[in-house]
Amino acid sequence: MAYDVSKTDDEWREELSSAEFHVLRKAGTERPFSSSYETDPTVGVYACRACGAELFRSETKFDAHCGWPAFYSPLAGDSVEYVEDKSMFRTRTEVRCATCGSHLGHVFEGEGFDTPTDQRYCINGIALQLRPDEG
Repeated sequence: MAYDVSKTDDEWREELSSAEFHVLRKAGTERPFSSSYETDPTVGVYACRACGAELFRSETKFDAHCGWPAFYSPLAGDSVEYVEDKSMFRTRTEVRCATCGSHLGHVFEGEGFDTPTDQRYCINGIALQLRPDEG
């Protein structure tokens, strides 16, 4: 798929730390409970760390006690894309940034969380950058 932001691996390596590159560009996973974003109460927008595209609002974040920031809905339906992921011996739905194709995490449904969508977007905190609302 062609993305609005497209770079070579070498270009991404110049812009991202090795840990960010591993998660965002190689579909890695950060250690659970390593991101302060999981419980950060700051109101604002969570954007893609690789390209800056706005992805999630803090109002849709909830504490799923899963070790990663969890959201029940993306900012806009077209801000993320979904890819079938058959790694880890099961089928999951990978979530990627629709602007640059970077791996963000996975979305799960039917887990019984008390959210409007019954979805949990389990997102690597290292894949995000928080832009606090001004005011």
